[in-house]
Amino acid sequence: MPAPTRRAILGGAAAAALARPALGGTPPRVVVVGAGFGGATAARCLAAGGIDVTLVEASERYVACTGSNAVVVGLRGIEVQTFRYDALGRALRLVRASAEAVDPAASWVRLGDGTELAYDRLILSPGIDLRFDAVPGYGAEAAEAMPHAWKAGEQTVRLARQLATMPDGGTVVLSAPPNPYRCPPGPYERASLIAHFLKVRKPRAKLILLDAKDTFSKQKLFEAAWAKLYPDVLEFVPLAAGGGVSEVDPAGMIVRTDFAEYKADVACIIPPQRAGRIAGIAGCADRSGWCPIDPVTFESRLVPGIHVIGDAAIAGAMPKSAFSANAQAKVCAQAVIDLLAGREPESPRLINTCWSLVAPGQGISIAGVFRPTDGLLADVPGAGGVSPLDASDAVRAQEAAYGESWYRTITRDVFG
Repeated sequence: MPAPTRRAILGGAAAAALARPALGGTPPRVVVVGAGFGGATAARCLAAGGIDVTLVEASERYVACTGSNAVVVGLRGIEVQTFRYDALGRALRLVRASAEAVDPAASWVRLGDGTELAYDRLILSPGIDLRFDAVPGYGAEAAEAMPHAWKAGEQTVRLARQLATMPDGGTVVLSAPPNPYRCPPGPYERASLIAHFLKVRKPRAKLILLDAKDTFSKQKLFEAAWAKLYPDVLEFVPLAAGGGVSEVDPAGMIVRTDFAEYKADVACIIPPQRAGRIAGIAGCADRSGWCPIDPVTFESRLVPGIHVIGDAAIAGAMPKSAFSANAQAKVCAQAVIDLLAGREPESPRLINTCWSLVAPGQGISIAGVFRPTDGLLADVPGAGGVSPLDASDAVRAQEAAYGESWYRTITRDVFG
C-alpha cells in the first residue's frame, strides 16, 4: 500500500490542516444538518477551511450514546454524556431549528420556521431513526415500558431506573437487532455491564440476551468474558436458537420469539434502524432505509450535491460508530473544499476503533483501516485487529482506560 499523502488520512488530522479553497470573492456556502460527532466535526473543519458554513441542529444539547451503557448500570451520570453547543456557536454559524425539507434542484434547505437556507453543497449527518414498526407490539409508547435506550437521554435514564428498582430474582430481557444498526458491539457491551450489575447488586436475577443474528462484532471476546465472568447470570440466545424477537406485549412485559415466550421484569428492546428522517426527505435513502454514498467524497449516489456522513451512510465495511462519523466528517469536509475549488479529491484512508467494556474497568477493542474499493469502503488487509483473546486483567484495564481517554478527547475536540 503506498504511503498516504497529507490529506489521505484525515481520521486523526486536525481541522486546521484542511486546505482552503482557491476561490476569490464570496466564500462558497455549505449547510450541515445534524450536530452530532459527524455533523459538528464537518462544520468545524469547513469553517477552518474558509467556507461559509451553517450548522442546523434542533436540540439544545447533545447526549452522546457512546459511553451511555455505563449510565444504564449506574457507573456514570447522564451529565457526563451531555454537551452544550455554546463553543460550536462561537466557532461558526449555528441555527437552532429542525430541517424539514430539501430542494436539491434549487439547492436550499427549509427549516421548521419556513426559513430557506441556500447552499452550494449540503452535508447531512442525521444519525438514525428507530423502526418501531419492525417489531409487532412495539412503538414509541411501548418504549416507555420497554426502553430501547438507543438514543441517549431520557430513555437511558429510564432503563437505569428500571434496573435499579427491579427486585432481586427478576429477569432482564435484552434484544439485539439485525444488521445494520448503530454501534455494532453496543448491545453486547450493554449485556456485559447489565450482567455485572446483576451479579453484584441482584445476585438471584438473570439476563436473557435475544439476538436477531448468529454472529456479531468482537464475538469471541464477549463470549469468553461471559463464560468467565457471568456463567450463571447471562443466557445468550442467537438467531439459530430462536433469538429473533417476533412480538412484544408491553402491558404484560412479555417478549416472544418464534420458539419461546419470556416474562420480563425489565425489557430493553433495541429495534431495527434506518437513516434519520431528513435523509429520506432529501431523497438520499434507498429501499434499505440507508444512504448509498461515494466512498471518496461521501456524496450521495442518489442526489448530486448532497453528502451523507455518519450512521446514516452505507459505508461498506466501516461500522456505524462515533469514531467513524468523526473520521468521515473530516474526509467529507476536505472533499467538499476540494470540489468547491475545482480540485479532484484524493482517495482517503479512514480509521475506526471501537472500545467496549466487558466489566467495569475491563475493556476490549477492535480497530480497522478502510479505503475505497469497488465503490465501497473496504478493510485494508492486515491493517486492523482485535484485542488478544487471552489478555491479562491488566491489559483489559489498559484498554478500558484507552477508551475513556478517547471519549474525553473526541468530545472536547468536537463540542469544545
